Amino acid sequence: MIKLMADIKKTTKKETEVASINDIAKKTTKPKAVESKEKTAEAKAAPTIITTKKASSKKGSVERFYATGRRKEATARVWLSRGSGKIVVNDRDVTEYFARPVLRMIINQPFVATETTGQFDVMCTVKGSGLSGQAGAVRLGISRVLDTMVPDLHPTLRKGGFLTRDSRKVERKKFGHKKARKSFQFSKR
Repeated sequence: MIKLMADIKKTTKKETEVASINDIAKKTTKPKAVESKEKTAEAKAAPTIITTKKASSKKGSVERFYATGRRKEATARVWLSRGSGKIVVNDRDVTEYFARPVLRMIINQPFVATETTGQFDVMCTVKGSGLSGQAGAVRLGISRVLDTMVPDLHPTLRKGGFLTRDSRKVERKKFGHKKARKSFQFSKR
């Protein structure tokens, strides 16, 4: 059947957009009913239950929490458990691995801010970047683990900026330049 241009109903751009939006709305599933404000307030007031994995160690079964932290090119895998405040980095004591006191201070900042110094044992593996980047990665990992272990500490950690990932990385070198931004020496003649 051949349709003539006169037979086709002229539609405006808005009508076709509305029709296409209606088609999409029909195809998508309808969202679940939104709970009332009272129910959400009750749910927030209720204590949260955290499921944890129990990692077996030489001494027996110990409850440990895990999180990952990154900074620059460093990646830290951090496990936290209740203990006496012992920190082990790459199977070495923290004073041996991070010899500079500034780096140890960076790692301990989440504990100092939340007043939990000496209450948790930290075991972490870290690789990549230099010591400064690794210390920052461990700090972020510790902060994230503390946040999952004790949700009440979240406002303190967030206010201190310990849960924010530092997204700064080394800027790439550009061609025609000596480094990322530095140019070669300019010679007029």
